[in-house]
Amino acid sequence: MKTNPQQHKSIASLSLDLDNLWSYLKVHGDSGWQTLPSYLDIVVPRFLEFFQQLNLTITVFIVGQDAACEKNQQALQAIAAAGHEIGNHSFNHDSWLHLYSEQEIEKEIAIAEEHIERVTGQVPIGFRGPGYSFSPAVLRVLSRRGYQYDASTFPTFLGPLARAYYLMTSSKLSKEERSQRKALFGSFKDGLQPLKPYQWRIDSDRLTEIPVTTMPIFKIPIHFSYLLFLSVFSPTLALLYFQIALWLCKLTGTQPSLLLHPTDFLDREDVPELSFFPGMSLHKSQKLAVLSKALKLLSSQFRVLSVGQHAQLAASVRQLPVLESQPRPIGTEMI
Repeated sequence: MKTNPQQHKSIASLSLDLDNLWSYLKVHGDSGWQTLPSYLDIVVPRFLEFFQQLNLTITVFIVGQDAACEKNQQALQAIAAAGHEIGNHSFNHDSWLHLYSEQEIEKEIAIAEEHIERVTGQVPIGFRGPGYSFSPAVLRVLSRRGYQYDASTFPTFLGPLARAYYLMTSSKLSKEERSQRKALFGSFKDGLQPLKPYQWRIDSDRLTEIPVTTMPIFKIPIHFSYLLFLSVFSPTLALLYFQIALWLCKLTGTQPSLLLHPTDFLDREDVPELSFFPGMSLHKSQKLAVLSKALKLLSSQFRVLSVGQHAQLAASVRQLPVLESQPRPIGTEMI
């Protein structure tokens, strides 16, 4: 009887945070986001074809406000029809979700669920906070609503540098908006958070956490937006950087959970409004070439799953470490 060589590989997971054009403009403090401009009709067919060619099924974290807009519904339905897992990325995509009261968080997550299920036919079992924002209140709401996992932690030492870059490129922010965003990017201490899956203790319940993987030991970003930013200077060195990261994951027994963003499939010709975003000077054909090589590297060394599958296997194979649900609120989208 033949065995599937994929079964003997360590597992990894892949996700895409489907942040729309309006949400980037909103976080950046630009005007015009209130009309909810969208590029989903451009980017969704592009990444669906890309993943189909690589034979990968991933998790797509959808913003509820986009599911509520009729103009986006065909694109979102296509994601579910292609077999991808659908996750909840909040309704309003406020990266300061950690400042919300528990009642406000409940409403935010519940209304997103309602619209996501109505459009895609899937009830989300996983959540990622916008800007990786989370709090004990968010975890309590997720647990109460029956979620199986959270994927909002981003262990990195580079938070202060990211905050400096963000404030430098966001001169239009008002004093109130700057106050809302003062916890973005976290602090140096966030690099001490675990990289491997664990569970939050929430009263008598447990909620599995699948951290967004950063480079083991060094805790610097290795997600694909960062890789494409490095590719602006040298695609060869960017891929070498990624190979080193995967080697360190294998060396340390870390199951990588890596993420993409829509901007990884777009360039400034597609969305000139996002020319400020790192890596947007790279042409989309160059981006797709780098992504293809990187994901083939990942697939050659790991069995790539959705985040939901990753969380289920991580919780079933061994007893995960348990942490108290008192994390310090953090968040970033720009690293």
